[in-house]
Amino acid sequence: MAGKFELYKDKAGEFRFRLKAGNGEIILASEGYKRKASAMNGIASVRKNAAHDARFERKTTTSGKAMFNLKATNGQIIGTSESYSSDSARDNGIASVMKNAPDAKMEDLSAA
Repeated sequence: MAGKFELYKDKAGEFRFRLKAGNGEIILASEGYKRKASAMNGIASVRKNAAHDARFERKTTTSGKAMFNLKATNGQIIGTSESYSSDSARDNGIASVMKNAPDAKMEDLSAA
């Protein structure tokens, strides 16, 4: 199964998206957007920027877990990963975003 974006509304009524790998695991999540069109632009930006390794900011959380942010060309964060147990697991997550994002289908759950 290929990866997919899910567009949804959170409890606060904001639009968000997440990128899921083929196995159903969430590999990238967005911030909240007031407008659906802004969230759609975020998905387009992830598709475009995921092909560039330099756009991935590799970080460590305060609790010592590995994670990453995907940034647009202007430096704005467009997606954030979960926390990983190791740097190699994080790097596998980045590879999964790079592989899945460009061609991922989009499922709109926001109207549900």
